[in-house]
Amino acid sequence: MKPDSTRSALPEHDTSRGLVYAIAAYGLWGFLPIYFIALAPTGPFEIVAWRILFSLVFCALLLTVTRGWPGFFALLRQPRITLTMGVAGALIFINWQTYVYATVSGQVVEAALGYFINPIVTVFLGVLVLHERMRPLQWAAVGVSIIAVVVLAVGYGSLPWVALALALSFGLYGLIKKRVGPRVDAVGGLTLETLWLAPVAAVVIAIVGATTGLTFGHAGLPNALLLVAAGVITAVPLLFFAAASRRLPLIVMGFIQYFAPFIQFLVGVVILHESMPPERWFGFALVWLALAVLTVDLIRNSRSSRRAVVETA
Repeated sequence: MKPDSTRSALPEHDTSRGLVYAIAAYGLWGFLPIYFIALAPTGPFEIVAWRILFSLVFCALLLTVTRGWPGFFALLRQPRITLTMGVAGALIFINWQTYVYATVSGQVVEAALGYFINPIVTVFLGVLVLHERMRPLQWAAVGVSIIAVVVLAVGYGSLPWVALALALSFGLYGLIKKRVGPRVDAVGGLTLETLWLAPVAAVVIAIVGATTGLTFGHAGLPNALLLVAAGVITAVPLLFFAAASRRLPLIVMGFIQYFAPFIQFLVGVVILHESMPPERWFGFALVWLALAVLTVDLIRNSRSSRRAVVETA
């Protein structure tokens, strides 16, 4: 059999575009801590509230430009999907709020840890929820990651709750997005999620305004413009991610997803000079070891699958 007869790869130019989209998405996510820190003196609750509302405005503009309103209203006529996206919205709200809180309170390194361990949490959720079977190397990666969390807990003096909250919330969010699959497009899904969260954001803004006071419109024009742009900063990486995932194999996306936490880690250590005592370095080294094991397993399984396809073709 000729090798060309088994090729199912996308055109080279399409793959190149996919790489650009993926690097752009994870690169933007990686530098988000700097963006949120630049929003000072705005607090984390106000930041997330405006992020939700301006994301909704931006999504509405995108639906108008792309003529996506009919598809969006079709989603609204499906109660099960609408409710499911409400749960997804609640999870992404927890994720956003935890992440912004960590960023503005000097815990960028711990936030990066959350996204480093997220792939391992995803594998574990596949076993618990989807009843998938883990391969031996996957079990080894999960075991090493649990040891890493214990080491980091001892180093911190408490559980790294920021990292665990980020990993669990985003892992569950990804699980829900996997369940709805291709029935919900990126823009329609994000619009539904933020639509569910809009009343929550309005309540948060009212509470912040009645207690500490709002900074929007009172902290200068640059601050106001950055808050408005939070909607774009939220939506654009998600759209890049959706475009990349359609063009790249899963294994390539699996490698590139480490860009974001790695950049966040560098931002926390190099730019923000967050503390990295020896026990924290050791804990991170264990996490990176677990990711290396998981990556090796992913490569081996991908090659085995390709061989099986060739042999049965």
